Amino acid sequence: MVKLAKLKPKEKIILGIDPGTNVMGYGLLLVEGSSYKILQYGVIHLKKYGSHELKLKKIFERVTGIIDEFLPDTMALEAPFFGQNVQSMLKLGRAQGVAMAAALARDIPITEYSPKKVKQSVTGNGNASKEQVAQMLKTLLKIEELPKLLDATDALGVALCHHFHEGRLQSRGRTAGWKSFLEENPDRVK
Repeated sequence: MVKLAKLKPKEKIILGIDPGTNVMGYGLLLVEGSSYKILQYGVIHLKKYGSHELKLKKIFERVTGIIDEFLPDTMALEAPFFGQNVQSMLKLGRAQGVAMAAALARDIPITEYSPKKVKQSVTGNGNASKEQVAQMLKTLLKIEELPKLLDATDALGVALCHHFHEGRLQSRGRTAGWKSFLEENPDRVK
């Protein structure tokens, strides 16, 4: 009788991005089957750059550098939420677009999740605060000490949300992005 070696679950790396124009969070998860662990997380400080164009350039360079170093299989981003300030929303959308362009330049697939979906996936409460999300991630990912800037844990939350939902989006015939965000957040549409 021939014994077959047990196959190791396929490894994959998910890059989570919490877009921002002053601080952009990123987090990388290594997933093996249903288990996951942090590879790295942090923030990209952009406040020190004077012009919006220079910030966008730095976002592209840093995200490309992270991609080249860790070779993620997929990128998950938090979709910008509708706010009162149209200029802020426009700048945030540009920052998200530049991060997406960095992934697309390396042929990395992208999925967007609404802030509510990320919070719901991580904490069970779509209206959870950044602090609640960070505390739950501290438990789930065995983080010893939370960072000062919670944009980093927000990005890990996006990556973990993607891990929890990957495959289910396609099987239910749903897609992530603006359409699903608008469907999940009708109260934010004016």
